[in-house]
Amino acid sequence: MKVSYFVSTIKDGTMRSIDGDAQTAQKNRRNFIRKCGLKPADATLHTLSYGQNNYCRYRTLSSAMKGDGITKESTVDADAVVVTQPNHGILLPLADCIGTVIYDSKQGIMMVSHLGRHNLEQDGGKRCIDYLIDEFGCVPQDLLVFMSPSAGKKNYPLYAFDNRGMNDVAIEQLQSAGVISDKITHSLVDTTTHPDFYSHSNYLRHKQAIDGRFAILAYLA
Repeated sequence: MKVSYFVSTIKDGTMRSIDGDAQTAQKNRRNFIRKCGLKPADATLHTLSYGQNNYCRYRTLSSAMKGDGITKESTVDADAVVVTQPNHGILLPLADCIGTVIYDSKQGIMMVSHLGRHNLEQDGGKRCIDYLIDEFGCVPQDLLVFMSPSAGKKNYPLYAFDNRGMNDVAIEQLQSAGVISDKITHSLVDTTTHPDFYSHSNYLRHKQAIDGRFAILAYLA
């Protein structure tokens, strides 16, 4: 098995419903999945709800959950999800946070983890790896990690971490769980300054007219 990893841009349209227009977001999601050569029915929509105290909630998905949120009304709300069977994709819309794909090539296991301020303040970078260790016996040194574009520290400093950036904190937490530095690939794209990406921070600063979302799509083949 192997993992494929894709990132949408503004050209693909917003992956978030705006002003109650869920149909446009759904159309954009499906078109992006098809653009990546996959079938919408083989993907699951991964969302994260706020307003609760636990931001380290992890779920393992079955093949029966293919299509959830994409071709079926049900969605998956969690901070990270795990796929263990092939031909299953995960679509994760993002505001400015890090969409993190973690792959155990020896066991054919893929995790998609949403790492942002809330998760990182609860040591989410380490705890998502701990979940893979506890549930599947994954060896951290075997894991490959791919991190999406995200907000840089200039426009999105993490006050709880002495104003450091999300990338640096996430990498540090992943390494503290045993992931090898050379096996972590992180994007240098800052979503708050790059014109190809939606950014919630830019929207709040009135530099973007639409509070849109880009997305990552990870596929375990």
